[in-house]
Amino acid sequence: MGYKIVVVGATGNVGREMLSILAERQFPVEKIAALASRKSLGTEVSFGDKTLKTQDLDTFDFTGWDMALFAIGSDATKQYAPKAAKAGCVVIDNSSLYRYDSEIPLIVPEVNPDAITMVSNKNIIANPNCSTAQMVVALKPLHDRARIKRVVVSTYQSVSGAGKDGIDELWDQTKSIYNPVDDKPAKKFTKQIAFNVIPHIDAFMDSGDTKEEWKMVAETKKIMDTKIKVTATCVRVPVFVGHSEAINIEFEDFLDEDEARDILRESPGIMVVDKREDGGYITPIECVGDFATYISRIRQDTTVENGLNLWCVSDNLRKGAALNAVQIAELLGNRVLKKG
Repeated sequence: MGYKIVVVGATGNVGREMLSILAERQFPVEKIAALASRKSLGTEVSFGDKTLKTQDLDTFDFTGWDMALFAIGSDATKQYAPKAAKAGCVVIDNSSLYRYDSEIPLIVPEVNPDAITMVSNKNIIANPNCSTAQMVVALKPLHDRARIKRVVVSTYQSVSGAGKDGIDELWDQTKSIYNPVDDKPAKKFTKQIAFNVIPHIDAFMDSGDTKEEWKMVAETKKIMDTKIKVTATCVRVPVFVGHSEAINIEFEDFLDEDEARDILRESPGIMVVDKREDGGYITPIECVGDFATYISRIRQDTTVENGLNLWCVSDNLRKGAALNAVQIAELLGNRVLKKG
């Protein structure tokens, strides 16, 4: 017996990835519905070897459905997620709307699977920010061994994190560089993204941090340990898909780089590619379409007593969004609903 699954926002980048990953991982689906806004009504999307026509989110009845994977913005989620939850359909939400609600679990299955028991509070589970998800997968096994005191992270985030408009803007601006007559000024981003980097993702806060940087701090504490100090600088780079992070970690106890490498190799969701030679590391273009979070450049930081540096790369549309949501659905099915 399988589950009755709804994918909300099925025509967007993340929604399409959700459908693809559900099929790839052979999630036990009895029935599936693809929902979208009225303007996308009837659009065809793929689910394995099947083609689904999108249905109208506004009129859809969630009664009798087991899980709804939401891949729409916070405003729409605020309107529709409570309706689904009230109808008995568990919502797995990819927006930021519920991430900081103390009654709603924020889950990365490799890191804090036991938080799934909190689903009974409101019938909603939050999916973390893309940059947080891959980082905590890398941090958790090291934290279990040596206790992390402080993390300094600089991100190199692809334009797909800003949605289809971000991808289109990079593509159009890149072409316009070679055709100056066809100028493409910045619209989605605050400055030109082609052949450039922008140290600004989301809105600025009074502290001087951006909301994206604040999210990484708050979410890491909620998912892993409130005692961990985190400081982040989040940067948009001219890459279509795949987020990268340079992570500096300070531990309470000494952790040798060789032991850290061994720990990470044995940890779920991680692939270590760390050779000290030309090309002996993973870049964003190599992680696209993969499930793993890749770790490279593991080395001691001799400027602090117990420090390590590492390089972390992952497909942000997968582990940073759709894959993590599907993994939460798998966890929900195995531990709570138990129908598959």
